[in-house]
Amino acid sequence: MSSDGREIVWCENVRYLGVHVVSSKSFTCSLSNAKRSFYRSFNAIFGRVGHIASEAVIVELVNSKCLPTLLYGLEACPLKSADLKSLDYTVVGAFMKIVKSKSK
Repeated sequence: MSSDGREIVWCENVRYLGVHVVSSKSFTCSLSNAKRSFYRSFNAIFGRVGHIASEAVIVELVNSKCLPTLLYGLEACPLKSADLKSLDYTVVGAFMKIVKSKSK
């Protein structure tokens, strides 16, 4: 109960300043929303100019518009090696799609 008598609602995660904090024994952040935002902005860009623009233009657009949505707030989050691999897979997958390759 709070000081004014209202019941406090328990939740599994909370969004604070754009960073999704997950309930855990230690401080943990969720990267799924950041990756979803990255994919949404990448697909919007690639769907519009993917077959028209050169690879250099698309890479520059991804660097300026998509990567900030993925990397926002990461300095506040303790990242494990699995988290770093997941972020790497996200970015490498996008660049593989740009250069039309199935190999890293």
